[in-house]
Amino acid sequence: MKNKGLLTASLALMMAMPMQAQKFEDNFENKTLRLDYIVAGDSVNQAIYFEQAYSNPTWAGRKTRLDEKFLNGNGQVTVYEHGTNKVLYVNTFSTLFQEWQLTQEAKHLQKSFESSFLVPFPKKPVDVSITLSDTHQKVTAELRHTINPQDILIRPLGENGIPYRYIVKSGEAADCVDLAIIAEGYRQDQMDKFYQDAQRAADAIFEREPFASLKSRFNVVAVAAPSLDEGPSIPHEGKWKNTMACSHYDTFYSNRYLTTSKIHRIYDALSNVPFEQIIVLVNSPTYGGGGIYNQVTLSTSDHPTFKKVLVHEFGHGYAGLGDEYSTDEYDPMYPSDTEPWEPNLTTLKDFQSKWADMMPKGVKIPTPLAKLPDHKNIRNEKEQKKLNEAVFKIGVFEGAGNQSKGCYRPAQVCRMRINEVDDFCPVCQRAIRRITDFYTGK
Repeated sequence: MKNKGLLTASLALMMAMPMQAQKFEDNFENKTLRLDYIVAGDSVNQAIYFEQAYSNPTWAGRKTRLDEKFLNGNGQVTVYEHGTNKVLYVNTFSTLFQEWQLTQEAKHLQKSFESSFLVPFPKKPVDVSITLSDTHQKVTAELRHTINPQDILIRPLGENGIPYRYIVKSGEAADCVDLAIIAEGYRQDQMDKFYQDAQRAADAIFEREPFASLKSRFNVVAVAAPSLDEGPSIPHEGKWKNTMACSHYDTFYSNRYLTTSKIHRIYDALSNVPFEQIIVLVNSPTYGGGGIYNQVTLSTSDHPTFKKVLVHEFGHGYAGLGDEYSTDEYDPMYPSDTEPWEPNLTTLKDFQSKWADMMPKGVKIPTPLAKLPDHKNIRNEKEQKKLNEAVFKIGVFEGAGNQSKGCYRPAQVCRMRINEVDDFCPVCQRAIRRITDFYTGK
């Protein structure tokens, strides 16, 4: 064959050339495809059911590194080129359902929970996969189905008449992390209070590092969705309210755990604004909240610890940070044979992938606890200063992820462990910076 040498040289050159990253416009329109699902089961079995597809007129998510994921999460949504395994877009998440699976109730009852996911609107038919994973990060349920962008049953959404106001506007939706703060338990005549509370919420997030330095990469919009009743439901007091998101205390029968399972209603109320992250701001003076990675963050507006609780829960919802306290109130979430996906937790299975590079020389693993003031009984400024300084001393401290044994945290105290300190530890701060870089293409 006369051109065999030339062909071989050409193939070698092609193989040596780096593959070009896919461009957003190659496969997607600048619109959003919203996919609603029901996840259901018990402590052993899980199932995923498709419910409805919607379109929104803008896309607020990332436009680079589309086929990469930053954290594993407890689930994954993947958009494939139709008929192949070529990944066009991927994102990860967690669900309230998977947390419920670790409760005692899940051992004798089957329940269902709502989930919604936003992906870029495809130009051609695509295959969408939703997977759920267990505590060993093994896939336990998967639904894969085809979405045709020409499907007449994809319902267009947009302006819904709900007023909104930007309280931080740093740039275009495509260039920033778009955070929506939506009213819950605010009557129509209480919207002035909501806007004030939403501003306080934004101020709380950007008050401390690393969010203070990252503020220019966020847009924050306050969405004044009205409720018929004031405040959330409080089942243990027999108080049930008619509110936008149907939020309530007593999630999993824990008095302070404030959540909602009505994810679809929240997404409906946000249809007229570009968003990636959601804070449901609940009009209540009672302590409570919750944060589910890449799903939703809830916090009450008027408790004295409002700022601290909100920032803690946003650490969960936005950056996938794990709880660093150790109450042993659930079945173990972090088995010893699996490294947690949360960036601030380790079982030491693969510590090198976590904060090993940030460890000071000579620090023991596990790290002995230092004597610190009782955070529930701070008596003076000197004790508070000592507690705050401990946040920045990195180690490997046993007791995290709701487990007293076998799971470790990077600092003795941190915003992800207690409310009585001001800051995230350096490991959590780095995790927040890294995920913000990922979302904004830095």
